[in-house]
Order: sequence, then structure tokens, then C-alpha cells
Amino acid sequence: MNNIKNNLNRILEPFLLGLLVTLVLVVLWQVFSRYVLQSPSTFTDEVARFLLIWLSLIGAAWVLGQKAHLAIDILPENLARKGDTRLYRFLYVLILVFALSVMVVGGFNLVQVTLKLEQLSTVLQVPMGYIYLALPISGLLITIYSICHIFSDNIASKEDQ
Repeated sequence: MNNIKNNLNRILEPFLLGLLVTLVLVVLWQVFSRYVLQSPSTFTDEVARFLLIWLSLIGAAWVLGQKAHLAIDILPENLARKGDTRLYRFLYVLILVFALSVMVVGGFNLVQVTLKLEQLSTVLQVPMGYIYLALPISGLLITIYSICHIFSDNIASKEDQ
């Protein structure tokens, strides 16, 4: 399972870095064109919004894979090691069920309906289904990471990275 997770990390890390760098450059161009050139760029707001959607959803999946997601640790800290492991497995099963049912199934339905209706973005005229595709992709990644964590021997620690 660690091999799958490591390969996924090797793909996602440069992809997320590229999204972040692109987002920063787009926002810098937006600020520069608005305040220095006195002629605001028309496409940068929409590009920045779409990049932020993809960065946040795919980034959330990557963060889950690193076990760095937000969590309330009061209950796991007060349980014995065996109960701690069962609790973490239960939590990852809940995350898996949510990711599959809401993000993957619901996300693919959203993408399918949006593409069928041929909804386009206002400025770029990009089909919105491609933008919404971040949701089911993120759900699939969260599902894969959750499965890796459920079958991990060190489920309660961050040391199995």
C-alpha cells in the first residue's frame, strides 16, 4: 500500500506545485494589469477561481494522504493503542464512504449534467463540467488514500509516509 501512496504522491506533488505557481502568476498579473497598467485583465479572475478550485480539492486529497488533515485528537489521545487503531480505521472508513458517495458519485453526476447542458464559463467559454471534474477526481484520490490508511500497520502515526 505504501508503494501506491508513494507513486500517487510523486504525481500529485508536482501537479499541485504547478497549480500553485500558476495561480500566483495569474494573480500577480491581475494586480499588475489593474494597478500599474490601469487596464484590468479580463480573464485572470476566472482563471484564478478555477485554479483555486482544483488546487483546494486535489490538495485536500493530498493532505489526507499525508495524514496532515485537520482532526480533533482528544478521543484518540485518551484511548489505548488498540482502541486508537480501531478508531482511526473507523474514521478512515467514514471518510471513504463520504468520498465515494458524495464526491465521486455526486461529482460525476454533476459533471455529466453540466456537460450535457453545455454550460460554459462566462469569460473563457470553457465547459464547466471540466472545472467540476476536480470534485470526482479528488474523491477518487481520497478513496485511494483512505484505503491505503485503512490497511496500513501504522494507521495512528504519521511515520508510514
